[in-house]
Amino acid sequence: MVSGGGAVTMPANDSDPVLITGAAPSYEEQFKARKRKYVIMMACRIPCLILAGLTYHTWWLALGFLAISVPLPWIAVLVANDSPPRKTEKVNRYQAEPTAIEHTTHRVIDG
Repeated sequence: MVSGGGAVTMPANDSDPVLITGAAPSYEEQFKARKRKYVIMMACRIPCLILAGLTYHTWWLALGFLAISVPLPWIAVLVANDSPPRKTEKVNRYQAEPTAIEHTTHRVIDG
């Protein structure tokens, strides 16, 4: 017994499935990823502040840790509120071969 009706067939030479839609990730997935980035960036701020307090005797090192920790909340908010960029990837979409009605070369008869 042969399975399937044969109405939808995959090309024999192409192993990649045909992409029907180029839909973006859902809003919930985007929100979860942005929230994760925000938490990671804000969690990096706490060690920077602690290291600045521990290295107060080396003023330039403490100042460096403070300089890193000050813009982190601003950057974290910008990253969390930004939508992810659209991915440019090669997709496998069906493209029908254009059929020609006539040949492109014509004989010209001088008369």
